[in-house]
Amino acid sequence: MNPPRRWRPSPLLLASAALHVLLVPLLVAWPRHWPWLVAALVVDHLLLTAAGLWPRSRVLGPNLRRLPPSAACRGEVALTIDDGPDPEITPQVLDILEHHGARASFFCIGTRAETHPALIADIARRGHSIENHSQHHRHGFSLLGPWRMHAEIAAAQRSLQRLAGRPPRYFRAPAGLRNPFLEPVLARLGLDLASWTRRGFDTRVGDPERVLARLVRDLDAGDILLLHDGHAARDPDSGSAVILVVLPRLLEALDAAGLSAVTLPRPGAQDRSTVA
Repeated sequence: MNPPRRWRPSPLLLASAALHVLLVPLLVAWPRHWPWLVAALVVDHLLLTAAGLWPRSRVLGPNLRRLPPSAACRGEVALTIDDGPDPEITPQVLDILEHHGARASFFCIGTRAETHPALIADIARRGHSIENHSQHHRHGFSLLGPWRMHAEIAAAQRSLQRLAGRPPRYFRAPAGLRNPFLEPVLARLGLDLASWTRRGFDTRVGDPERVLARLVRDLDAGDILLLHDGHAARDPDSGSAVILVVLPRLLEALDAAGLSAVTLPRPGAQDRSTVA
C-alpha cells in the first residue's frame, strides 16, 4: 500500500464545517433569523452536491486534470482508459498501443481484474500503469459514506496491487462523481484523484467520428484524454467497440501533431498548479 499523505480541507469544506458547527448557537442567539440560517445551510449542501457532480472540480480537494507544465513542454499527452479489463477489447487495445509505441494508464475495476488476472499482468508487462477505479464500480458510489467508500477503494487497491505487483497511485471515481468524504479517504490510502481534460463519451456514443472529434478538438500538450475498454459503446456500422475504431486514429493525430502518449506522472512530480 502507498504511505498516507496529509489531508488539507479545501476552503469550501472548511466553510461548510464552520457553518454546521455554528448553526445551533446562531439559532439560539438569533431565533428570528432561522429562515436565513436554514437557507444558508441548504445553499451549502447544494454547493457541495454540485461540486461532487462536476468531475473536473477542485472545490472538494486536489484533482489532476492536466499534466504538469514540464510534461507539456515535452509534448506529452496522457491516455487514460477506464472500466476494464475486458477479455475481448483490452488485448486489442494493448496491441494498438504497442503498434504506435504509446503508453496509457488503465483505471481498472477490482472485481474485473480478479476475474482476468492475466490481462492485468499483460498491461503491466507492456509498460502501462494500472490505477484504481474502485472495486465494484457502483453507480451509487458518490452516495457512499466514508467507511463504505474507504472499503470500496481499499479493496480495489489490494486486488490491483496483488495482481500488478505495485500499488496504484491514482484513483478515478466511477463516472467521476464523488462527495466530500472522498479526499480524506484518498489521503489515508495515499492515492491522488485524477480526472481528465476531455473525454469522448464512448460508453454512450456509438459514432466513432463524434467521439474522435471530442478528443482532438483543441488538442494540446499536457491534455489528459479518457476512453473506455470496459462498458464500451459499439460502432453501429462495424459492431466493434468504439475505442478500437477511435484509438488508432487518435494516435495518428497525436503523431501528426508531434505529441506522444504517456502514462500519468508519478504523484509528487506534478506542479502544484495542476492538482490543487
